[in-house]
Amino acid sequence: MIGRRIFGIETEFGCFVRDERIGTSETVVEAVKNYAFHKARLGLIDLTARDEAFEPARSGGFLINGGRLYIDAVGSHLEYATPECASLFDLVRHEKAGQRIIVDILRGLGWEERVSFHNNNVDHFAGHTFGCHENYLIRTDDRLPSDWHKTVLPFLTTRQIFAGAGRVGGHRLEHAGFRPSLSEVADHPIDFIWVSNVYNVEPDPTVTYQLSQRADHIVRENASRVRFNRAIINPKWDSVYGYQNYQRLHLLFGEGNMSEYAMALKIGTTCLVLDLAESRALPNWLRLQDALHTLKSVSRDPTRKWIVQMLDGSTISAIDLQRIYLQLAQRRFAGRDPETDWVLQEWAYVLDMLESDPEQLEDRIDWLIKLKVLRTYMEETGAKWGDDALHAIDLEYHNIHPEQGLYYALQQMGEVKRLVDDVQIEAAVTTPPQNTRAAARGYIIKRLAERRYNRYYIDWDIVYVDRNRQVDMRDPFSTYPRETERFVNML
Repeated sequence: MIGRRIFGIETEFGCFVRDERIGTSETVVEAVKNYAFHKARLGLIDLTARDEAFEPARSGGFLINGGRLYIDAVGSHLEYATPECASLFDLVRHEKAGQRIIVDILRGLGWEERVSFHNNNVDHFAGHTFGCHENYLIRTDDRLPSDWHKTVLPFLTTRQIFAGAGRVGGHRLEHAGFRPSLSEVADHPIDFIWVSNVYNVEPDPTVTYQLSQRADHIVRENASRVRFNRAIINPKWDSVYGYQNYQRLHLLFGEGNMSEYAMALKIGTTCLVLDLAESRALPNWLRLQDALHTLKSVSRDPTRKWIVQMLDGSTISAIDLQRIYLQLAQRRFAGRDPETDWVLQEWAYVLDMLESDPEQLEDRIDWLIKLKVLRTYMEETGAKWGDDALHAIDLEYHNIHPEQGLYYALQQMGEVKRLVDDVQIEAAVTTPPQNTRAAARGYIIKRLAERRYNRYYIDWDIVYVDRNRQVDMRDPFSTYPRETERFVNML
């Protein structure tokens, strides 16, 4: 465990239909979802709507590994949410397990060569973006200042120097001056209206390569409505992590990491910065002049100087800004637990290498791994920035099939650093983390599925069969062993 915090990742996968005879991307994701619950029996499908607009009945469900697989109604993306995790390495295993589940379903359907799914976050040609969202349990009592996010934003907007997935090219968003009418709001209940109706999205030929896939598409620091107000932070007050004085911090601006190392470092460093915020250990001067400008300018800076302007007018490099957070965390948390010490050690190493010898990170930081692949291809073929072939390489880097994706080809050749192994990932397909409430929920779902129950209601914090048979799981840190056994024995 890393301190006392629960976290998880939601990944919206891109779907590329290579053989149109099997249908559209919408029909493909529907078939994949149905196979998971009705054929592979990996969980229980939702019998009632979780949200009439976003997640109607039977659009997905909870899995026996504690996570969720469902169709996001906006864009019809297949989405996988990891179970609640308290260990960075559990999170890596379960995030990769979500990819393994999808690939196994494609094999079962006989579609391995006809469809591919991608852990990426941008459609280069259509201009769409889709997310890899992060969730963290945070304190909402007086430990957390009311404007706490202002002193966390400098970290969040610059962590892309080690957490960015990298992307070829860029997009420009220009406000179209469109305001939906009341009738259009009624016709489009899913966060009111499509982002393309509000912003004109065009390719930006001035950008050849940048750190982040999402930076060009983020338009707000903080927003509750996210389809045309894509924000860094999306406030959520719900039962996913809600417990006593805890609630869910929902980060929207992140992106899918193929690298296990980058994924763990991204989540681990964010946990430590949240620890600092809750400890009121972040100095008040640690504020940006413009968070959105910082996010985009750091992503797009070809010089890698990554200069950031602070609220007081001073400037600092993103590396040195990250070091401020690192040093604060070192002083407070060094020696607390093995995962904390791993994060502190690797955080320091990565910042030093980014400053002195970035090539040392070409086995663990996604934007550097991908850039090396692109440059090798360009040297061998004479391709130039702007060629469509480079966009194809960018996409295939994120192909989640271990026998097709470019990242996994590098992994098989031993050219990228690993934190978990395939045996652990395979186990996470059907086994939840054993130190959060996901253990109880996964076990109960497995037993209900085995007995083919057809009346139930399941959410992150409850499993309900009838008035006398239910398990409330408000505490995400508890595994509820007695309650779980009692419930199962009553079935």
